[in-house]
Amino acid sequence: MITHEVRVHPEKDRLAREDQLAWKIAAVAADPVEVEPVVAEMIVNRIIDNAAVAIAAINRHPVVTARAQALAHLRQGGATVFGCDPRLRVHAEWAAWANGTAVRELDYHDTFLAAEYSHPGDNIPPILAVAQQCGKDGRSLIRGLATGYEIQVDLVRAICLHKHKIDHVAHLGPSAAAGIGTLLNLPAEEIYQSVQQALHVTTATRQSRKGEISSWKAYAPSHAGKLAIEAVDRAMRGEGAPSPIYEGEDSVIAWMLDGPKAQYAVPLPAPGEAKRAILDTYTKEHSAEYQSQALIDLAFRMGRQVTDWEHVESIVIHTSHHTHYVIGTGSNDPQKFDPTASRETLDHSIMYIVAVALQDGAWHHVNSYAPERAQRPDTVRLWHKISTIEDPDWTRRYHSEDPAVKAFGGRVVIRLRDGREIVDELAVANAHSLGATPWQRADYIRKFEILTEGVLDADEAARFLQAVQLLPKLKAYELEELNVALPAAGLTMSDQPGIFACRT
Repeated sequence: MITHEVRVHPEKDRLAREDQLAWKIAAVAADPVEVEPVVAEMIVNRIIDNAAVAIAAINRHPVVTARAQALAHLRQGGATVFGCDPRLRVHAEWAAWANGTAVRELDYHDTFLAAEYSHPGDNIPPILAVAQQCGKDGRSLIRGLATGYEIQVDLVRAICLHKHKIDHVAHLGPSAAAGIGTLLNLPAEEIYQSVQQALHVTTATRQSRKGEISSWKAYAPSHAGKLAIEAVDRAMRGEGAPSPIYEGEDSVIAWMLDGPKAQYAVPLPAPGEAKRAILDTYTKEHSAEYQSQALIDLAFRMGRQVTDWEHVESIVIHTSHHTHYVIGTGSNDPQKFDPTASRETLDHSIMYIVAVALQDGAWHHVNSYAPERAQRPDTVRLWHKISTIEDPDWTRRYHSEDPAVKAFGGRVVIRLRDGREIVDELAVANAHSLGATPWQRADYIRKFEILTEGVLDADEAARFLQAVQLLPKLKAYELEELNVALPAAGLTMSDQPGIFACRT
């Protein structure tokens, strides 16, 4: 890896194109280096993971809406839409919109956390959609996805967005554009312009993840993917972009991030170096914010030691800065204690999540968020006894570059009314590569089977699983097999009017 120093340059100190971060990203994307087999294997795992969570969410309202909008943009030879017959095709950017929303709706796919937060699997819908529309084969798709993951992870390692209240999809726009560039074997010049355009149009505030969290949380990454496709299309037609988008005097860094005196160190693969970043990412066993994964596993084993929840005086979670301030009591967000809050808000309340995990000893992507579960009086009482504290050591471990040290969990202290304490800690989730039960291909398949049971026909599920595991050998016309179709009667279609549904 090469670490690139990135800072703001005033106009009088004009930065050469080859020295700009966007160009260096483009050079990585244009590098014809082969994808290592272990990376290709993990890409298959994540396509399975995305399909699982998308089908589990296929009839939730935001997904139905996005699908209806996509189906208003039919295109012969376009891209497939999750849930629909693969013969039904739409424009690639609209497939990315519909499929990306389905993938993100339950917030249940992969994650990477460092200076910033991310769900790198959000790269898959836009890159796959373009692959289908442009007639690319499985090998090309794998190369594109390896780039998408690499660029997003490398940006997330180096550049913090959230402290400036910029949403994390600002790293997704450039990574998806770069991945599409690799997929299509574009020259570095076109990828460079694509990356800059994509960043320029995908910066937005984090209000989508604060307060009353709405369906936009699911739409934000699919919107970024859609805009990335459009940015690449413009660049392929010879259009330019605001430049230098990262280092310019009025750039993203200068006015949205650390400002004119910013200094970032961004690691990127050297020429000829394989793109391996996907191997540093991790998926979710439980349908909840990633920082809660280890704490859910910890709550399962701690909950067995409590016989009467009314005897609990307090529960304190000692954890990282991120967990405390984003999903903990450090957020100062009263909605994280509201029994009538939306699923999206409860998913971002570690206090709620730990309360339910302690009591139930299990977690379910639907039942654990059901209104009757959230409003159960004994749960509400326990929930309001839980607080978080930032522990500098857990923050240090969260930011560590050493995989053996890096941690996303915490230490939990349950204090009982008689003064006794139950104390335990867990650094990483059981499913993490360094956890108690690291996930393998069989675990991804099991997750797919659990989430699609009763939704997909068994034959369709088996067909998809067989096809996706042959991804490196799939011909261009076979990429439609990565779509998963429901029986027509099982797919909810929107009957609400919108602009795209209007008739003259």
